[in-house]
Amino acid sequence: MGTGTATIELEDLDHCDLFFLIGANPSSNHPRLLTKLKNIRRRGGKVIVINPVVEKGLVEFRVPSDPMSLLFGSKIASDYVQVRPGGDLALFSGLAKTILDKGQIDSDFIESATEGFDNFKESIQELSWGDIELGSGLSRQEIESVGQQYIGAQNVVFGWCMGITHHAHGTASVQSIVNLALLRGMVGKKHAGLLPIRGHSNVQGMGSMAVTPALKTAVFDRLATEGVSVPTMTGHDTMACIKAAEKNEMDFAFCLGGNLYGSNPDSTATAAALSKIETIIYASTALNTGHAWGTGKETIILPVLARDEEKQSTTQESMFSFVRLSDGGINRHQNLRSEVEVISEIASRVLGNDELFNWGELEDHNSIRKIISRIIPGYESMENMGDTKEEFHIPGRILHAPTFPTESGKAKFIYHPIPNLEPLKEGEFQLISVRSEGQFNTVVYEDDDIYRGQDRRDVVLMNKDDMVRMGFIKDDRVTVKNRTGTIHPILARPFNIKQGTVLMYYPEVNSLVSQEVDPLSRTPGFKSTLVRISAS
Repeated sequence: MGTGTATIELEDLDHCDLFFLIGANPSSNHPRLLTKLKNIRRRGGKVIVINPVVEKGLVEFRVPSDPMSLLFGSKIASDYVQVRPGGDLALFSGLAKTILDKGQIDSDFIESATEGFDNFKESIQELSWGDIELGSGLSRQEIESVGQQYIGAQNVVFGWCMGITHHAHGTASVQSIVNLALLRGMVGKKHAGLLPIRGHSNVQGMGSMAVTPALKTAVFDRLATEGVSVPTMTGHDTMACIKAAEKNEMDFAFCLGGNLYGSNPDSTATAAALSKIETIIYASTALNTGHAWGTGKETIILPVLARDEEKQSTTQESMFSFVRLSDGGINRHQNLRSEVEVISEIASRVLGNDELFNWGELEDHNSIRKIISRIIPGYESMENMGDTKEEFHIPGRILHAPTFPTESGKAKFIYHPIPNLEPLKEGEFQLISVRSEGQFNTVVYEDDDIYRGQDRRDVVLMNKDDMVRMGFIKDDRVTVKNRTGTIHPILARPFNIKQGTVLMYYPEVNSLVSQEVDPLSRTPGFKSTLVRISAS
């Protein structure tokens, strides 16, 4: 596709008649999106939710800004498809097979705007329905029913989140969603397209600022014109940093926010790796588990202002590629400084100031924005944003015409074989890790999860038939373990979840998650870890 962001604008959802919501729970994390989904249902459209877990807010939701919805609730899912964890790729392959078998492709679009279709078509047609059913955990009839709904829709939007990306084949699953959209020309046109649902207002913005595995050539070139010599050696992503520390190849770590211990899989191995680093500096807004178990031989914690306490204005990039200015925050702590101020002073003391790097000037957010406007393509309008306070949309992101930002100008079909074709063994389950309602990233503010009706976090939520088969009743104490770790005792509780699947809370569950990562995105597989459960 040539892009990693949404191909649509918010207004496109007002004309969408089918929305695929895949591996996401916006009722908890993106409630504003629920208003759009409610409106799709009200005007006769459909919302197909694909998720192993039945989340209450995706079945029905009360939108506070709508009196009727607030009083009586709004139906969200028109069809709830409980796929096997990690089985989305198999489902998408089955949907593609259905569309091909019924001859319901957009041949003109495929011929003029895509490449790789013939190889993709041949590979899909060779798939057996047996493998598709095993890999997805769904019957052929269920898949073909979804396929018929897709065929009958005119404007389709595909939205997904970490339920898709948190697998060892996450990138392949995203590319399979793109394949499905390309088959019917549902990208590169108005009112239809692709919508990765971002988990944080600045996750997408960080990527735009070149916090990516590889810098874009244009960023390299513009940095060079500013006199900056950029290192060309291969750097480390998060998991590679942990591996490097494990091998004593890292002696210093400066962590800006975040919680490396809490956010990484295999807690035991992560803590051991971090303990080998000579010096770790944390710039943190609050104490977290990393400050206790993610320490180096020497650890320094620098308290900094949170985003809503920043004295200066800040910018955020939305999932629809709008860049907006936020005013300075509340003046709550007189003795704290912002991350920018801390970094600038450290750099000034260590490196000194010169004509190229005047670190003192870079304490001013307006100065940083002016540099961004010169370095980052599409961000030219940021130069005077601190004065004008005008938001802008990053050009080239919306794809309303069938021309794509690739070398050929065409979108590419990419086939991937179906993973996870081994049936589960007796006592074996696929574990999904999730955050609770009262949680922000790795920071837990309260034990209650009101959306899932849970009053504590030391629980494993199971399919009720699985509990009966295992001889468990509600709140039985059980042990959950695998080759990576063990958690016990923990309470087993029934929940509306796909049979063979269990759900536990993150980051506590990280002691069970292995360090296997997606080879393309380097994202760990938090959503389909194999575990065994037994009575404690």
